[in-house]
Amino acid sequence: MSGTEKTKAHIEQAKGKAKEAMGRMTGNQRMTADGHADQAKGNARQAKEDVKDTLRH
Repeated sequence: MSGTEKTKAHIEQAKGKAKEAMGRMTGNQRMTADGHADQAKGNARQAKEDVKDTLRH
């Protein structure tokens, strides 16, 4: 996995977790949903890079 893409995936996942937690603490359902979506994007990015790595080897 490319170092920059790996970093972007982890940042997106962490940002999503933080946003989701803040949404739950404040009772803001939209923020919670946005956080969950950010985590999903990070997971998708990581999965894409894992497939690329698998195909290279």
